Amino acid sequence: MENKNKAVAVAAKEEKALVEYGAESANLAQMLAEEMDGLSLTFDRIKIPAGGGLAYEVPSDDVNNPDTVKEFKAVILYHHPVHTYYKEKYTGGNTPPDCGSMDGKTGIDADGVVNACKECEFGEFGSGDNGVGKACKQKRRLYILRAGEALPNILSLPTGSLGGFSKYIMRLLSKGKKPGMVVTKFALKKEQNSGGINYSQAVLSVDRHLSDDEAAGLLSLSEQMKAFAGKVETVESAEE
Repeated sequence: MENKNKAVAVAAKEEKALVEYGAESANLAQMLAEEMDGLSLTFDRIKIPAGGGLAYEVPSDDVNNPDTVKEFKAVILYHHPVHTYYKEKYTGGNTPPDCGSMDGKTGIDADGVVNACKECEFGEFGSGDNGVGKACKQKRRLYILRAGEALPNILSLPTGSLGGFSKYIMRLLSKGKKPGMVVTKFALKKEQNSGGINYSQAVLSVDRHLSDDEAAGLLSLSEQMKAFAGKVETVESAEE
């Protein structure tokens, strides 16, 4: 009887999940063509706090008052590297970088000059402030879909979270899973760098696996997001 009850509970959870993830999946091409013609393409952002804070800033129904949560769940639709270089210390706001790359391979500076990231001096260790780290900050941009949403949010993982993210992806791959096949739980922990500065590090873990039907329903959105990613105009800050 106990096993039967567990099976019923799992089935109920999966049925609920089909409503939570993928039920509102959009045809991005059609939606954007109809509603975003002539407008900049962007998505709401989820932000990691500075200074070791343990709460994410997530979009709410009131665009001027985002919510703060210690953790949330979402499906990772697509992710790619983002590099940003500022000649002067970043002071906040939507100031575009002096050079940026949306694939971690080719950077374009403020004058439109194309540079190879692997040959750039600012991508070398020791080029950062006081000879620490890299002057060009490396991030990972994630397009993630929260429950009940039709469009993804953007979460940019700073340098200090990339090691943990890489390990998380490798754990999934070792099980024959890709990030778009599971619901990921996002939390935060406080860490400290070699200079004694506290920072917030993203902690990712598997909440549950998607059913085959559920994953198939999100596959189209994942492919669309991959195609649109290069067109998204979201300034990446140099904050970590």
